[in-house]
Amino acid sequence: MKVGDKIPDVLGVDQQGRTHTAADYAGKKLIIYFYPKDNTSGCTAEACSLSDGYGALRKAGYALLGVSKDSAASHEKFAAKYNLPFPLIADVDHTLQEAMGVWREKRMAGRTYMGTVRTTFIIDEQGVITHVIEKVNTRDAAQQILDLVQQ
Repeated sequence: MKVGDKIPDVLGVDQQGRTHTAADYAGKKLIIYFYPKDNTSGCTAEACSLSDGYGALRKAGYALLGVSKDSAASHEKFAAKYNLPFPLIADVDHTLQEAMGVWREKRMAGRTYMGTVRTTFIIDEQGVITHVIEKVNTRDAAQQILDLVQQ
């Protein structure tokens, strides 16, 4: 998906079993960040940066959702281990990732496979994408978002 597109109606189920829909965020600004895997170095750095900056993101008026193909049980452990204050969507069948265009062919160590391309979407109160961050700074993800939305 790109700037100007509307997000899908169904976003998915989080680690607590709660279903999230676009309607839940109607009239609110939203950040959805996609990451490859719980408990890996880059994904942990990104989640912790967003956790540390969560207060500033909320003050700027944003709700925050993380999404990966990990299970709800994996998300629950990951969120507890790092005290993450935001929901993590368990997109095990990568439905949302495919809809958002982040489930793509990747290459590593000479191997080609399908996987999640780390991407952050910033969405306005009408559910329309206003910014797409494809080169995510995992160590300073919250500040990267804040710098973009406060321009």
